[in-house]
Amino acid sequence: MEALLQTLAVVATMANAVVYGTDVFSALVQRPAMAHVDDVVLTSAMGQTHRFGDRRMPIPGVFGLVATVATVAVAAVDGKAVPAVAAGIAAVSLVVWLALYNKVSAPVNKELTGAALECRTAPEARALQRTWDSVINARVALQALALGGMCVALATG
Repeated sequence: MEALLQTLAVVATMANAVVYGTDVFSALVQRPAMAHVDDVVLTSAMGQTHRFGDRRMPIPGVFGLVATVATVAVAAVDGKAVPAVAAGIAAVSLVVWLALYNKVSAPVNKELTGAALECRTAPEARALQRTWDSVINARVALQALALGGMCVALATG
């Protein structure tokens, strides 16, 4: 059971680290860079970025969430309270992240992607980007909490 717990925790940590790293990059590099471009470039660059990101990022996201929840279950069944609670905190953080993404980020992504694919500038490109930017720090914090929880689960499992 211990090997299964450790394997699941490693998979969860690695998959969630992909999303965390992407969000950190967005907060530290992409956000300030996009503040210095015009609306045409903003629409095109972010639309294309979201076009590929929204297709590809669900893969590590799903693996991360499923492996995190499985870590909770295995740790609980094995009677390991600390890793179960730590992974549980991680799972809740990921669910909150997902809700925030779906409510705020995904609609912006869809609008900017649509505009980019139609080779037009989104009329509210700057406002859309501000909306997206408004939750990136919270997304980073939620992913950091999830990774921290999984690190505790790994260390104590």
